[in-house]
Amino acid sequence: MNRHILSILVENQSGVLSKVSGLFTRRGYNIDSLSVGETENSDISRMTITLQRDEEDVEQIIKQLNKLIDVIKVVELKKENSVCRELLLIKVKADLKTRSDIIGISGIFKANIVDVGKESLVLELTGASEKTDAFIEILKPYGILECHRTGITALKREIG
Repeated sequence: MNRHILSILVENQSGVLSKVSGLFTRRGYNIDSLSVGETENSDISRMTITLQRDEEDVEQIIKQLNKLIDVIKVVELKKENSVCRELLLIKVKADLKTRSDIIGISGIFKANIVDVGKESLVLELTGASEKTDAFIEILKPYGILECHRTGITALKREIG
């Protein structure tokens, strides 16, 4: 099974998220990440859903999504022709001995320090999932106190 990214334009109204996620639930498909937000048009929202399924399952999901009344358009985004990003907020233990190391690592990854506490730092990182995965792995030895990832947000690239 491969990772697939679906970009779904929907009517911006209550209950739409429930209808779309319910379609996945009824078929027993897990959603790996889900990102939803208003587009440039306040009447339309964009959902970005990532899932691990085979090609046949994804084709069936797309067909079923297109049957939902509130769904305007469904596109499967391929990594090679899309811009995909994720936001990570992570709180790491940071005493006087480790603080400078963590700040140095943050600089390498171009992460922002968004909060400084006596015993911790909160860092913000935006990038591809592989970048956020690597950042988390490098920070694990310091002690991760909390972590939150937004899930992938993606747009198709302009071709030509």
